[in-house]
Amino acid sequence: MTETPTGPTAFAELHHSGPPLLLPTAWDHASARLFAAQGFPAIGTTSLGVAAAAGLPDGTAATRDETLRLALALGAEPFLLSVDAEGGFADDPEQVAEFARELAVVGAAGINLEDGLGSPARHAEKIAAVKSAAPGLFVNARTDTYWLGDGEGTGRRLAAYVEAGADGVFVPGLSDPAGIAALVADLGGVPLNILYAPHGPTVAHLADLGVRRISLGSLPYRRALGAAVEAVGEIRAGRVPRGAVPSYDDVRALAGRPAAG
Repeated sequence: MTETPTGPTAFAELHHSGPPLLLPTAWDHASARLFAAQGFPAIGTTSLGVAAAAGLPDGTAATRDETLRLALALGAEPFLLSVDAEGGFADDPEQVAEFARELAVVGAAGINLEDGLGSPARHAEKIAAVKSAAPGLFVNARTDTYWLGDGEGTGRRLAAYVEAGADGVFVPGLSDPAGIAALVADLGGVPLNILYAPHGPTVAHLADLGVRRISLGSLPYRRALGAAVEAVGEIRAGRVPRGAVPSYDDVRALAGRPAAG
């Protein structure tokens, strides 16, 4: 595993120097450690993956405990951790701030907070409360203007979130290169996070456009599910499943348990 600087300052630096931060997104301890073993200095979490693995709906503030448990498991690992916290699992900014403080205590370096096209003023209050409760936590403020709407009001929302203390901003669903470049210019150095899309700009193209963070969202989790379904189908059809398959001992090693003798 690649040696990685630790702490919030190191995580923030990844957004301002070197190549853009490509952030793989884990849903459990094993997936996070597998990604880290590939040399990624920082790992995110996917709220959809965490929710689906627990049999809970995503985006409904139902997975606060599951998210905190995963952060507790990953916070001491030798990689930087950013946690997808939906909208903070509460409407009350002080409750969101308390959750962020708990994340910081267990070792998280960043938090992703989404507005869901709700009140931008309330989302700005959440951001300000988080920065007050956990000043070192990197706040990635997400707006769903493209994800759930048509992009209207993106600039105004992002400006309010930056003013409230957001360290970076996230605009999933935006894939038009001209629009991305214009937004980078408008942000004046505030790191822009874009969600990678298989049919959108490549990582290299996003880097050329000035994007500083590229998230994979729920894609790795959904691909893992798809690969599992394909494997079962091929076995049923009498074929040998294709693709990489970690060994039993490899997976046991991810949990720190000794290999079977």
